[in-house]
Amino acid sequence: MTRVLKPDICIIGAGSGGLTVAAAAASLGVPVVLVERGRMGGDCLNYGCIPSKALIASGKQAHRLRHGAPLGIANVEPSVDFARVAAHIEGTIAAIAPNDSVERFTSMGVTVVPAEASFKNTRTVVAGAHEIKARRFVIAAGSSPAIPPIPGLDEVPFLTNETVFSLRRQPEHLIVIGGGPVGMELAQAHRRLGARVTVIEAGTALGKEDSELSKLVVGRLRAEGVEIFEHTHIQRVEPQDGSGIRVLAASAGGPKTIDGSHLLVATGRRPNLDALALDRAGIAFGADGITVSNGLRTTNRRVYAIGDVAGGPQFTHVANYHAGLVVRAILFRLPAKADRNLIPRVTFTDPELAHIGLTEDEVRKNARHVKVLRAPFSENDRAQTEGLTEGFVKLVVGRHGRILGASMVGPGAGELLHFWSLALSKRMTVRDVARYVAPYPTLGEIGKRAAFSALADAARSSLVRGMLGFLRLFG
Repeated sequence: MTRVLKPDICIIGAGSGGLTVAAAAASLGVPVVLVERGRMGGDCLNYGCIPSKALIASGKQAHRLRHGAPLGIANVEPSVDFARVAAHIEGTIAAIAPNDSVERFTSMGVTVVPAEASFKNTRTVVAGAHEIKARRFVIAAGSSPAIPPIPGLDEVPFLTNETVFSLRRQPEHLIVIGGGPVGMELAQAHRRLGARVTVIEAGTALGKEDSELSKLVVGRLRAEGVEIFEHTHIQRVEPQDGSGIRVLAASAGGPKTIDGSHLLVATGRRPNLDALALDRAGIAFGADGITVSNGLRTTNRRVYAIGDVAGGPQFTHVANYHAGLVVRAILFRLPAKADRNLIPRVTFTDPELAHIGLTEDEVRKNARHVKVLRAPFSENDRAQTEGLTEGFVKLVVGRHGRILGASMVGPGAGELLHFWSLALSKRMTVRDVARYVAPYPTLGEIGKRAAFSALADAARSSLVRGMLGFLRLFG
């Protein structure tokens, strides 16, 4: 029998964004139905952010052991137990999973339906034996690995970010297709754990980032032994010697043949839309996702879309940001408008690469009054004590010293970006930053040094020097 549910809100997808909406609404006593066809916690917990950062942590520890000499500690070649690395990844997921579990959300009062959802009409979703007629719907269905149409790919075993963490034995030679953030993070981690790694990128590795920063990261990976082929196009993949994989590619330098033991496809993600039957609900969409307004409302006024399906940056923190806006709009009828300039992004290589706001090129296209301020890690006392001097902070500053963008590459760049996310959201200026007191010695002082350099330039002006001379006349 079909069971009809009539909640205030029906959420499709129990990833980070969907869970945030469900928890917020339930805490306010609002009836909520949450539909999830897969694992609670979505991609971030099970296949993305959490397992990848656990793997990166293992690789970083191995790297530290190999490079202790500058700090007076003998270099040691670590003994890597890849099965225990995999256990560490599983243990990390298991430790976090209760926060996202069916039991926890049921205890909050959320009705969880473990089924695939599809729209029946503009006001109804069908999920398993349930028909859900909600006042408002929130689509938070996430995304899946995008598999490129490479000839022969269907004839060989390959990994994606949803399967690579299930490996129990270390790859002998991992070939990574895609030099974006995910491909580069996993390439470095596996290399540090002892695998030979080759990255093949059709364009430029980390090509969406500021080239001044990304070339430092790419250079580090190459120095660690990751082979990176840029502007290289794959023509075919095929089985090789029974269990191996051969990649046939071409570049300006001529044809290339790369043989490996494992193949990882890291060429981006596509929104999970196929099963939703969006056309039945009058919801417009395209290859990049669902069409939404600045307030994340779809062409069906009863339906919102958040996170990866909304056609923007595919980050967990974007889904959480969207969730907050949608809760504001649905529950409190308050205006909500997504601002992409407030979305930070971090590539968790070592060194990390982090950015928020406008880039130098974006600002220069539309403004004449632009300053670019830099401060290197090498001039920071804490960085010197730790032997972590590679990298720099780059600020883009507009009229009246307003901070328009911040980029950084270096150790802990993702943590350092927190301050600059706040600075942009509060429309702060370099004067605001220069006036705050930073604890010494910390890496956070690097950003303040960059901001202070703008005031140092002003101090050298003839007007300021003339004013100081005048004031000296008064004793």
